[in-house]
Amino acid sequence: MQFRFYNMPFTSYRALNALSAGVCAWLFIFAFFYLQEYLSLQPCYLCFTQRFFIVACGLSFAIATVHNPEGLGRKAYAGCSSLFTMAAAFFSMKQIWLQNLPDDLVPTCGPPVEYLIKEFSVLEVIPMLFKGDGSCADIQWQLFGLSIPVWVLINSVGLLTVSLYQMLRE
Repeated sequence: MQFRFYNMPFTSYRALNALSAGVCAWLFIFAFFYLQEYLSLQPCYLCFTQRFFIVACGLSFAIATVHNPEGLGRKAYAGCSSLFTMAAAFFSMKQIWLQNLPDDLVPTCGPPVEYLIKEFSVLEVIPMLFKGDGSCADIQWQLFGLSIPVWVLINSVGLLTVSLYQMLRE
C-alpha cells in the first residue's frame, strides 16, 4: 500500500477552505479580543487595513467551503482569497518598512481610525488607511521577537500558499 499525502481527507478542497477560514477567524479574534480589547492596543491605519483583508480572505474561504463549487468556481474563489492575502501581505510589509525607518523619516501621526470613520466619507478614509501614518511605525507588541505585522505577513504567506494550491490543483 502506497502512502499518498494528496489523497488524505484533510487536503480535500472543502476541508482546506474550512481550515483556512478558521485561521482567518482566529487571526481576527486574536487581534480584536486579545490585542485590542484585553491589552488595550489601538490599531493603527495599516493594522486596520490588514484586518480588513484578512477578514475578506476568511469570508472568501468560508463561502467557498459552503458553496463547494466545481471547476472554474473553485479557481474563482481561490483567486479572490489569493488577492486578499496578497493585499494583507503588502500592507504588512509596508508597516514592517515603516517600523524599520529611522526616527527622523517616520511620518507624522494622524487621528484615530474611529475619528476618521466618523468624520469622513468612505472614499476619503480609504486612501488615508492605505497610506498609514506615524503610529504605524510603533512596535506595540512582539511574540518571539517578531512584531504584529511580521506575524500577519507569515500567516498571509501561508494562506496564499493554500489559495494557490487550491487554484492550481486538479
